[in-house]
Amino acid sequence: MNIVWGVVVLLLALLAWGGQAVSWFAPDTAVRWKVMEARDDVEPTFWADMRGEALWDTFTLWTMVVAGVLLIADQGAWPYFGLVGGGMYLYFGGRGILTRRAMMQQGLRIGAEQNVKLGFAFSAIWAVMAIITIIASVIALDS
Repeated sequence: MNIVWGVVVLLLALLAWGGQAVSWFAPDTAVRWKVMEARDDVEPTFWADMRGEALWDTFTLWTMVVAGVLLIADQGAWPYFGLVGGGMYLYFGGRGILTRRAMMQQGLRIGAEQNVKLGFAFSAIWAVMAIITIIASVIALDS
């Protein structure tokens, strides 16, 4: 079971961390890949927020990638990375959903409707992954 969950965590975490890294280092590529919105399609403040978020997430979201790798390798340190990474991804997912909802309620342009819906879906998936990983980490540390 650890290997299966480790693969799930690794793939989902690589998607988030990798997407944010591409968004920071190569924003034109990220727009082409639909990982982020084009500058002209969103409010300037939202664009600035996305750029700052991409940089910060590139520095922090790697923790869940490591948790997945350690879980697959059955290394005892995985729960520590799972707790830290889980906290990061829970924040990442929750902030992504709630901030964008608040911006939409204010009538701000935050991207194409289809992309926004996809962003909400993935933010929810990452938040659920985080909760499951946090619980699994606590259980692993307790045993």
